[in-house]
Amino acid sequence: MNEESQAVRTFKRRLVKELLDYIILKYLRQQSKVAGYDLIRQINQDYEILLSSGTVYAKLYSLERKGLIKGEWGERKREFVLTKMGKRNIDAILNDPLGKTIFLMIEKPSKK
Repeated sequence: MNEESQAVRTFKRRLVKELLDYIILKYLRQQSKVAGYDLIRQINQDYEILLSSGTVYAKLYSLERKGLIKGEWGERKREFVLTKMGKRNIDAILNDPLGKTIFLMIEKPSKK
């Protein structure tokens, strides 16, 4: 791997980790329920970054403590859904020019 591609990879990893709460909220806005493992796979597929389960679940539990999402047990896994507060939070962010720009930035990146 050359120096330039390593720099891009490092940048993407840092950006995804810093914006992970918004990325999770974005996925939950697009889908009704998402399990933690499915989020890890989706982030890897969309951003080409493999996050640890500890990183993703810590963020999920943090969002849950804030009341933005709620975990519900399905047949074999815990799935997360947006709460009313989470939906209002996203709507408020999208009504702000900077917030809207951030959400556009974290939309599924185009593949080369």
